Amino acid sequence: MIENKQKFISQIMTSKAPVRSCEDVDEAALSYAEVKALATGNPAVKEKMALDVDVAKLKLLKANHMNNQYRLEDDIARNFPQQIAKLTETIDSYKADIAHYQEHKITDPEQFSMEISGKVFTEKKEAGAALLAVCKDMKAVDAAMDIGNYQGFNMRIQFDSWSKEFILSVKHESVSKVHLGADALGNITRINNLLESYPEKLAEAEQRLETVQEQLTNAKEEVGKPFTKEEELNQKLERLSELNALLNMDEREDTEAEQSESKEKEERPARGSIHEKLQIYKEKSQRESENGREDRKRDFGLE
Repeated sequence: MIENKQKFISQIMTSKAPVRSCEDVDEAALSYAEVKALATGNPAVKEKMALDVDVAKLKLLKANHMNNQYRLEDDIARNFPQQIAKLTETIDSYKADIAHYQEHKITDPEQFSMEISGKVFTEKKEAGAALLAVCKDMKAVDAAMDIGNYQGFNMRIQFDSWSKEFILSVKHESVSKVHLGADALGNITRINNLLESYPEKLAEAEQRLETVQEQLTNAKEEVGKPFTKEEELNQKLERLSELNALLNMDEREDTEAEQSESKEKEERPARGSIHEKLQIYKEKSQRESENGREDRKRDFGLE
């Protein structure tokens, strides 16, 4: 009874979503089951409890195996191809941007040039101040606005309401972003560092592509593999079924014997008991009443 109560409580006291059925027995319920097995002294009960634990573990391993198989099939059919296509596109964009940057890169510091709001600035300090002025005049939130060009890249700016910062994007084929600060010259340096980081970004994208391709190859090798302990699970399930049938038969026999004995006791009251004396008195009174009626019939000549 304690074991069944624990199973019910364990299904309620859980952080998981509620389910309509539960086959696995948790560790707390098993501890009560083991106590029950020790109390009965029946080796079949003890074997059944051990099998319940093994079967529960094997079922969990099989469920994990099946979930992993479904995930691999989904990765092979959809996730990995999508990642490979996106990374390939990103790599091509970075290669094009690197070539474009090398073509328009300012190699002579005296030849600095940045276009902001249609005006070309040849001094870094003035360009940085103009960039801050654009930020100050922005009225739209989270809306990107084109502000000019720098070294062959289009520049857009927007105010991020979440981070409370201005974000500048540079684009040719790909899009890269940098957070702007309050220092005019510092913002120019940040933009230069962003453009110089394209070869590093390309290497990272190529490494990610290689990793995804390896994952796809491994997934194709693993998908379709059977559960390695399927035979062991079937054998233990078969043995468990035999034990359940045996134990249920024993329980029915014991229950029927108990019910028969109880019924016999109810129908046969104890000798010399008050119930027996009342029953004898009732039967005697009933006989005397019937004899009296027969005597009256004879007196009135009805017989």
